[in-house]
Amino acid sequence: MSSNIFDSIAAPTLEHFADLRVQVGVPQVLGQSARGLRRIVPITGGEASGHGWRARVLPGGSDFQLIVSDTLSELDARYGLETEAGDLIYVQNHAVRSAAPEVMAKLLRGEPVDPAEVYFRCNPRFETASPALRWINERMFVGAGVRHPAEVVMRFFVLA
Repeated sequence: MSSNIFDSIAAPTLEHFADLRVQVGVPQVLGQSARGLRRIVPITGGEASGHGWRARVLPGGSDFQLIVSDTLSELDARYGLETEAGDLIYVQNHAVRSAAPEVMAKLLRGEPVDPAEVYFRCNPRFETASPALRWINERMFVGAGVRHPAEVVMRFFVLA
C-alpha cells in the first residue's frame, strides 16, 4: 500500500480555547458498585475565559465520578456556562484522572496534591444555541486539569 494516500492527512494541532475554574462542593458518596466507588460532586460556580469572551459557571451541575481502582478515576462532569453576552453553553466533560495510590487517596480525601503527580486529561463537548458560538458545536476539544480541594482548574484546546 502506498503511503502517499496518508500524506494528505494533516496531524491535528491544538489551539487554546478557554481556561476554567470550576468550584466544587462536598462529594456525595453513593457507595461501592460492581464497577467501582460512585461519587457525585456538586458544581457550585466558577468562571471561564477564552479569546474575547468570559462566562460564569452556573451552579447546579455535577461531576459523576467512578473510582475504578486505587490509581484510576473516570469523571463525567455536566454543567452550564453563561457568557457575559448572555449566551448559554452546555458542557459535558469526560476525564481520566490517574496517579499513584497514595496520591489518589489524598485527592479522595480532599487534600492538596502536587499537580505534576496526577495525569488529568479530558474531552469536553459543548452545545449552544448561540449564533456567535455555533462553531463550538462542530468541533472536538481536549484539555488538561488540576484538582484542588475546592475547585478544578482546566485548560481546554480545540483540535484544529
